[in-house]
Amino acid sequence: MILIDGKKAAAELRAELKQEVTELKGKYNKVPGLTVILIGDLTPSQIYVRNKEKSATEVGLKSEVIRYPDSVEEKTVLEKIKELNIDETVSGILVQLPLPKHIDKKKVIEAIDPSKDVDGFHPMNVGNLSSGYESSVPCTPLGCYLLIKKIEPNLNGKKAVMIGRSNLNGKPMTQLLLKENCTVTITHSKTKDLKAECLEADIIIAAVGIPELVRGDWVKKDTIVIDVGINKTDNGIVGDVHFDEVSKNAKALTPVPGGVGPMTIACLLKNTIECFKRSQI
Repeated sequence: MILIDGKKAAAELRAELKQEVTELKGKYNKVPGLTVILIGDLTPSQIYVRNKEKSATEVGLKSEVIRYPDSVEEKTVLEKIKELNIDETVSGILVQLPLPKHIDKKKVIEAIDPSKDVDGFHPMNVGNLSSGYESSVPCTPLGCYLLIKKIEPNLNGKKAVMIGRSNLNGKPMTQLLLKENCTVTITHSKTKDLKAECLEADIIIAAVGIPELVRGDWVKKDTIVIDVGINKTDNGIVGDVHFDEVSKNAKALTPVPGGVGPMTIACLLKNTIECFKRSQI
């Protein structure tokens, strides 16, 4: 079995992006800029934003984090986004989720200029992706897609099973696989016979938030399995896939942690650079 090393793949992608930023600086005499808005002091969000900042600086991007307390008014955040939308030094805007309850996530996402939406959550980017047009792609599914392509460059006609139907991962992942001519089945926690669906698959992407849901006897030989889940249990952090069991059958499998996670941040940097390049045309 191939252990899909997300840390290594992310490091390789960051090295490519660093080279690209150097070339863009030489061509345009400026570099892409990423601005993150962080509201409140949730520890996972703080850690995630710190990692984003570090990675952005490493590849040569201009990086800025705007911090607000939990009590910040929605109006203040929306006004700041308006400012960033017209700031030519800002190529990408990201508002770190989750948001406090008094701030409307939909309003915040829709306030971001679609051409600077590095998370790919704006309805215009969602629509463009599903229509097969140029768009920003959400970072986690983009990371999953790049990991799958490393193992199997030609996905033509492959049967893929997507477990999970979220806007963050399941739906955009499905669009990326359809674009590669996969036959995609979207399943979820209410699917009647999930095991039978998985046994048909050449590719399984598990993103449903149920610890170790996918078992060894759900996976046929030579299946590529991508585990997006991160679940806290009494035995530590585990994915949505039972790693020990599935590793005996799968052709390739991502670990948790160290699989999809590192690629998510690298893809955020990739999206920022793509937004910058489109703005220069």
